[in-house]
Amino acid sequence: MKIAVRYYTKTGNTRKLADAIAGAVGVEAKAVNEKLTSDVDILFLGSSVYAAGVDVQVKKFIEDIDVPVGKIVNFSTAAVIKSTYSQIKKLAGKRGISVSDKEYHCRGSFGPIHRGKPDADDLNKASQFAKSFL
Repeated sequence: MKIAVRYYTKTGNTRKLADAIAGAVGVEAKAVNEKLTSDVDILFLGSSVYAAGVDVQVKKFIEDIDVPVGKIVNFSTAAVIKSTYSQIKKLAGKRGISVSDKEYHCRGSFGPIHRGKPDADDLNKASQFAKSFL
């Protein structure tokens, strides 16, 4: 099974999840500015919520996918909003890429809100989540 992990982060919260997921499935987490260069069965895609939406770089990454992707598995962090799942599903759907109905989301720290998140427990849960796809 071919697996890739891509993420976008401004504060480092989503990168922590990406690294935990990548470690669990035995690949390297890379930022969304690194295009996919070959087909993948599962693309773990991490993002976070900025001003009620996913960042333009995540949108561009999805728009620029030009290799076969079996399925995107969403993971995200946010201080307030629940997750990026519906936005990612909509963007991927426009490209004909399916999105797993399972996702991993946890709180991310933003200033004084949810300080220390994601924590060790969140990272462990992200690892276990990723392993469930193997």
